[in-house]
Amino acid sequence: MFLTEGDRPDLRGAVVAVTGASAGVGRAAAIRFGRCGAAMALMARDPAALEEARSEVERTGARAIAIPLDVADADAVFAAAERIGSKLGPIDIWVNNAMATVFSMVADLDPAELRRVTEVTYLGTAYGTMAALKQMRRRDRGVIVQVGSSLAYRGIPLQGAYCGAKHAVRGFTDSLRAELLHEGSGIALTAVHLPAINTPQFDWARTKRARLPRPVAPVYEPEVAARAIVRAAVAPQRKYWLGGRTLLLIMANMLVPGLLDRVIAAQAVEGQARAEPVPPGRRDNLTAPVPGLHRTSGVFSREAREKAVAIPAPFGRFGAVLAGGLVVAGIAGLAAGRGIRARREKRRG
Repeated sequence: MFLTEGDRPDLRGAVVAVTGASAGVGRAAAIRFGRCGAAMALMARDPAALEEARSEVERTGARAIAIPLDVADADAVFAAAERIGSKLGPIDIWVNNAMATVFSMVADLDPAELRRVTEVTYLGTAYGTMAALKQMRRRDRGVIVQVGSSLAYRGIPLQGAYCGAKHAVRGFTDSLRAELLHEGSGIALTAVHLPAINTPQFDWARTKRARLPRPVAPVYEPEVAARAIVRAAVAPQRKYWLGGRTLLLIMANMLVPGLLDRVIAAQAVEGQARAEPVPPGRRDNLTAPVPGLHRTSGVFSREAREKAVAIPAPFGRFGAVLAGGLVVAGIAGLAAGRGIRARREKRRG
């Protein structure tokens, strides 16, 4: 289903909590929920940026509160959930969106960097899920939305720490989903797996490379992800895959992982590098926020797409087989094209 700007469910009376809400996808989702009438709780580390996001949400007419915290601090996350309940009312929707990454070959990662990415991206999601669950079990209802990634299914070079954390979120979420089904719970659990999104993370994520990082094309605007997150919250399915490239990557990894290894090895390292070198003294947000860069979109708006299809997954046996056939053909085409180009270059040489 294509999600449009006009898709705005009525969420008046609902209380929604979003982590990582000061910038990027989290900020876009908070604004989107606000436009739908929900009361919003925004969580992130930078108090000033969080206040800016809160003001932006309130301009939609929604009530909003800002709670500065680090999602890697379990006590702070659980305390925030209690505060939301006392300030706004029982939590109806909790969106786990906060993340951190390091652009680096695994051989160049420090253990402390790996630990920090895992604490934010995996444990932060787990803590948020547990805190939301504690609140929602009191009424036996609510929706928890995990903001995932196509990289939760398929690791790529330079993102080993992040991909590992996103894979861990999938396993944790699947375990909890089975537990909720076993209990006959009224709490819904869903995930939205995103393609590359034009957010500020590429200007403040730590990199150990010589050139500035960028998302692997194609790139989508944060509002595309926000629409999918709101849709998942009001019509929760097991998971949603956003964008045709997400479907391609996930299905290819299921069907032809060895071939995909070679395609990614050949394309994904250069595909994550801009032409510009990393400037001396560049600050990153791995351990502390970087002031002044918090906004919804990043610097890739010229190429970013404003529409994407959201595919509930699994999407039927026949659809899976058909998609699988298209994926194999697409990957084979990419590999063949690369081989032809390589032979041509060899002959020219």
